[in-house]
Amino acid sequence: MQRVEVVGAALLRDVPGKGRCVLASRRTEPPRLAGLWEFPGGKVEPGESDEQALVRELAEELRVEVEVGERFGEELGIGPSAVLRVYLCTLVSGEPAHVDHDAHRWLGPDELHDVPWIPVDLPLVEQLRPLLGPRTS
Repeated sequence: MQRVEVVGAALLRDVPGKGRCVLASRRTEPPRLAGLWEFPGGKVEPGESDEQALVRELAEELRVEVEVGERFGEELGIGPSAVLRVYLCTLVSGEPAHVDHDAHRWLGPDELHDVPWIPVDLPLVEQLRPLLGPRTS
């Protein structure tokens, strides 16, 4: 069985009145995950780097341009044959569109648990808290 590699974006942005926030996107499928929230992203295609896959996936799924930064947290298993790697990303241009998701929210540090996350993303959610909040730059 070939290992499936999936990349996700902890997409960060300064939101007026909230400070630094992370984007959460609500899934519409598959049925068992519909209504749960995730770090947007997708599968790494053959010959792509993680960074190339994230730029492509976020352009397709959200219609945004991003800058991919460093990997965030540990590689996480998804079932028996897939892994997830999440990267810190910065929004360069565009506003998240509803293509593969039916809702998006920019969450500050006190809002991280206001949405039900997909199980694989949950271990990283709390680790984001120190990166969120008042603007640091």
